[in-house]
Amino acid sequence: MSLSKTDNSAMTLDERMTTQVRLKAHGIDPGPVDGIIGRRTNAAIIAFKRSIGYAPRPYVGPLTMAALMKDPAAPAETGTLNLPDWIKVGLKFKGLHEIYDNAELRAFLASDGHALGDPSVFPWCGDFVETCIRLTLPAETFPGQLGVNPYWALNWRGFGVSCAPVLGAVISIIRNGGGHVAFVMGEDATRYYCLGGNQSNTVSIAPIEKSRFTAASFRWPSTVPLPTGGLPQLTSKAAAESAFA
Repeated sequence: MSLSKTDNSAMTLDERMTTQVRLKAHGIDPGPVDGIIGRRTNAAIIAFKRSIGYAPRPYVGPLTMAALMKDPAAPAETGTLNLPDWIKVGLKFKGLHEIYDNAELRAFLASDGHALGDPSVFPWCGDFVETCIRLTLPAETFPGQLGVNPYWALNWRGFGVSCAPVLGAVISIIRNGGGHVAFVMGEDATRYYCLGGNQSNTVSIAPIEKSRFTAASFRWPSTVPLPTGGLPQLTSKAAAESAFA
């Protein structure tokens, strides 16, 4: 292998294309699989390395390649998950970065007819959740303060109905200066895995410590029947997410 810890200039075409294929396998879009390490592939490398707790630099060294070759975090039990439509929409944009993919991200956040503004300027976790919900559940209401300002994360505590932690539920937590809102995707013993925007400046699935959640954290759309069963069991070596602003 001709991998370096400091740059990608010595990578072979096969190594470059393998990197792009494996990034896609992990749900992070590097653009076309063409062996060209350009701006989008670099942004995908950064997003992947950040998701596993590595220094977020656009270089694929031996350790990063080894991590790419591993199977992505997945349910402990095999089988196809029945993902809610709003989750399917959100996953299409996993890996987008607020700076490197600014135009594409802004277009998505405005695609529901509402947008806060430039995601590289404004905290956009609420905008991400709002867009996913509005695009897939047009009959869902936004009551009270949520209808006034869906971009304030803690206003999502008035969304839909209260629920237990279930796949696809809207979650909100308190942080210094405000809150964070996302969708819960799974859990391990101490963390919930959440699909959201503005998680280290990207759309990602990130683990968040369970100690940050309360009963008020979990909400379900009022127009969709509540599912039964628990959360998928996920695993990751990534550090718990804390960068939400």
